[in-house]
Amino acid sequence: MSFDLPRNRVLPVDVVDVRLDSSPHPLERDNLQAIDENWRYETTINPHIFDGRVALLSELSYADSRLAGRCHIVRYATFMYWRRHRQTPGAGHAFAHAMLVSSDNALVAIRMGMHTVNAGRVYFAAGSFELEDFRNGQVDVDFNMHREVKEETGIDIHQASPARRYYLLSTDSGTVIFRRYRMPMTANAMVAAINAHVAAQTSPEIAAPVVIHSAGDLPDDLASHMPPLIEWHFANA
Repeated sequence: MSFDLPRNRVLPVDVVDVRLDSSPHPLERDNLQAIDENWRYETTINPHIFDGRVALLSELSYADSRLAGRCHIVRYATFMYWRRHRQTPGAGHAFAHAMLVSSDNALVAIRMGMHTVNAGRVYFAAGSFELEDFRNGQVDVDFNMHREVKEETGIDIHQASPARRYYLLSTDSGTVIFRRYRMPMTANAMVAAINAHVAAQTSPEIAAPVVIHSAGDLPDDLASHMPPLIEWHFANA
């Protein structure tokens, strides 16, 4: 089991071939007691979290613009245990970002709600891969992006013009697969639409939209993987 990716570089991706393995993830199989103990600790910090199911990688590699990997559906408690032990061999996390670009070339991100595990953090609307994001055992990145953006912001990216290819950025904290979606709306119109969606939710996952106008326009509490993505976008606008 290996993770063979260049780190801290934005790289083009033409093929995403991340497959689902039905066997237990070794991290979960071998650390059940520690996972449960950590979960009890996590729920004392944030009683709002729920032990659902997400995908965790056991293998990921990049070569010739192709991203290939293997993942397993695990408890959210297992993911939280991994999050506190990110350097554990044989385990890693990947997620997808729909990079929303307004018609006036601003980036529209979100600030997470204070009841979430990433409370107050700013990044593009996203979530871990879940079982419903797989088609015939292969992850459907665009479906995941559409689902997460719709759930968190109310915006339907089917109305956007997607870029031809994906890109990735892999860091010690995980790997983000991202794709630009150019929206037929100004940043102000997107903000109004997202605020209306948040106001209509009983327990919204996000606190508010965040507009980024330039590579130097970095908001407070920006997630650590975001500055390279923002810099890349405005350098390649």
